Amino acid sequence: MTNLDYEIEQEKQPEQAEPAPERGDFDRIRPLPRISVHAFIESEGLAKTMERCSQDRRMAKVNLRINSGGVSAAANMFASSPTPNLLILETRADARTLIEELGDLAAVCDPDTRVVVVGHVNDVSLYRELVRNGVSEYIVAPVSMADVISVISTIFVDPDAAPLGRSIAFVGAKGGVGSSTLAHNCAWSISNLFSSEVILADLDLAFGTANLNFDNDPTQGIAEAVYSPDRLDEVFLDRLLTKCSEHLSMLAAPSMLDRTYDFNGDVFLPILDIIQRNAPVSVLDVPHIWTDWTRKVLCAADEIVITATPDLANLRNTKNLFDTLRKLRPNDHQPLLILNQVGMAKRPEIAPDVFCDPLEIEPLAIIPFDAMLFGEAANSGLMIGESSAKSPVAEAMSQIAHVVTGRAEVKKRKRTGLSSLMGLLGRK
Repeated sequence: MTNLDYEIEQEKQPEQAEPAPERGDFDRIRPLPRISVHAFIESEGLAKTMERCSQDRRMAKVNLRINSGGVSAAANMFASSPTPNLLILETRADARTLIEELGDLAAVCDPDTRVVVVGHVNDVSLYRELVRNGVSEYIVAPVSMADVISVISTIFVDPDAAPLGRSIAFVGAKGGVGSSTLAHNCAWSISNLFSSEVILADLDLAFGTANLNFDNDPTQGIAEAVYSPDRLDEVFLDRLLTKCSEHLSMLAAPSMLDRTYDFNGDVFLPILDIIQRNAPVSVLDVPHIWTDWTRKVLCAADEIVITATPDLANLRNTKNLFDTLRKLRPNDHQPLLILNQVGMAKRPEIAPDVFCDPLEIEPLAIIPFDAMLFGEAANSGLMIGESSAKSPVAEAMSQIAHVVTGRAEVKKRKRTGLSSLMGLLGRK
């Protein structure tokens, strides 16, 4: 395939599948509700683990406080203050001492406060005794970040709640790189290939193009959801959605300049939450701006796809995005990269290998520049898979859809070791 610079390894059939790794289980944990958690820590290892937990996007609503000391320290603190929703207590005490200390804590603990004990003794009888005394869970150190968040999720997330859909955010490293076009084509490909319900949300309220690309101009869309948060529920969402194909619905942007669209940081998060509860896949078309709300949308997404063209400004911006998102999402997969509009005549370009070397990644896809193909599809209100189903670009869209939905993965190639672009990034 001339337009792709990667190999896809198809997932195995269920009967051949190997046990899912901890990473996969961790990815399926739902975001935690707004709760308060106090952790009382005796070891440096657990302190570092709790610090990493505090930085995870699934804990964004959790008010976590990390304290030194064990069960006795907790009892002393809460003798004169209310207890939080959850206490995480590390202890090295023997069984008898631990039960006595928990009795002292129970005397000052609010009835609805839950308790998780992290111990250093693997003792089934101790576990049973703690459960009989009202402890929600006992886990044996050392514990991972996934262990901690999973335990909290088990206690505070409704086990009967419907699973959340997968959210995929597309954002451009620069304006005009084709991120929106790829987002729309990817959403269509997912819905068409897998017969899966997909919601495409155009978050560029001023200049969004989803309505044009799908040749549909609805009277309502995402603006109504943004400006009427008190009405937001499944019924209201269904009224705002516009059907684009059998399995694809769209929350269109108004694409009007009759008002300014200055939002606070959390304005889109309730919308994304209800979208994820109502569709297996949601594709977010995020505009190329850097604000509090775009940062929080990107932090909340399950997968991020950055689109760039092969020039120096795009490389700088892409590297900044990768570095920033790695810090904001330290426990998530790094973003995926699509190099778009590659091979434009008479335009000096950075070779894909050289572009990707300072980023230390492999490109998800390399899309060739084809003004005729994309132009005709856009003018006809069609996706590439509809207007030119047998083209290499349509095949690229298909394989991108497989990767971003977790049905395939990018196979790493042998790195070339090029690093000459680092000098260009520092060029004055």
